[in-house]
Amino acid sequence: MLRLSRFLPSTSRRVCDLKEVLWSGSLTFEHALSTSAANYDENASARKFASYTVFKGKAALSISPILPVFSKLESGASRVNRNGSVMLTFFPAVGQRKYDYAKKQLFALSPTEVGSLISLGPAESCEFFHDPSMKSSNEGQVKKTLSITPLGSDNGYFLNISVMNNGQKTNERMSVPITKAEFAVMRTALSFALPHIMGWDQALTSHPQSPSSAPASRPRVERPNPDSEWDR
Repeated sequence: MLRLSRFLPSTSRRVCDLKEVLWSGSLTFEHALSTSAANYDENASARKFASYTVFKGKAALSISPILPVFSKLESGASRVNRNGSVMLTFFPAVGQRKYDYAKKQLFALSPTEVGSLISLGPAESCEFFHDPSMKSSNEGQVKKTLSITPLGSDNGYFLNISVMNNGQKTNERMSVPITKAEFAVMRTALSFALPHIMGWDQALTSHPQSPSSAPASRPRVERPNPDSEWDR
C-alpha cells in the first residue's frame, strides 16, 4: 500500500553528524561505505558486498541492493522467478557513536517503491506498508511502516520505520534524518540499482550460444541475501 502526499515546508531540524569512523563489535562509526549482502554466486569467492550507510545520533541506516532470483526454463533459458529489492537496515544507537546491530529492523523496497522514493520532490512524502504474513493465517501479526517526510526548507528527509508485533506486543520505532546531499547519493544509487534488481541488466546482456559452440556451462543464478526483511 502506498500513499503519496505533499507537505508544506516546515521548520528544519539540525542533527549533528558523528565525528569518528571506527569499527568495533558494537558498531562504532559515523559516515562510511560499509559492507552488506549484495551479490551471491555458486563460488563463494565471487561474492561482492556494497552498501551506503549513514550514522546519526539516535539511529543509523544502511542501504544495499538485493539481486533477483532466476529460474531455468525447459528451453535452457532463464527468467526472473523473484524480483530483487533494495534492503533498508535500521539499527539504533546505544551510546555516543555506538550502534546495536542485533536490534536491526529491515525493510525491503520493491522496484515500484524504489521508483516512488527516487521521484520524491522536496516537499513530498511517501509511506509504505508491509505485512510479512499477508494472505496467511498470521496476517496482521507483524506490520511494518516506512515513511519518508521532508525536513523542510529543502534540507532533506526523515526516514521513519515502525514495526508493530502483536504477538510480542511490541512497537519499535526508529528515525534517521537524511541531509540533502545524502539523499542525492541515495537517489543516484537507487536509480542505478533499479534495472539490476529487476534483472534487466542480465536480460539485455545475455546472448544465446550458437549450436556449434562448446556445451554451455550451468547458467549463473543470482541469489538474494539470506537475511530476509522478515527476520525482524
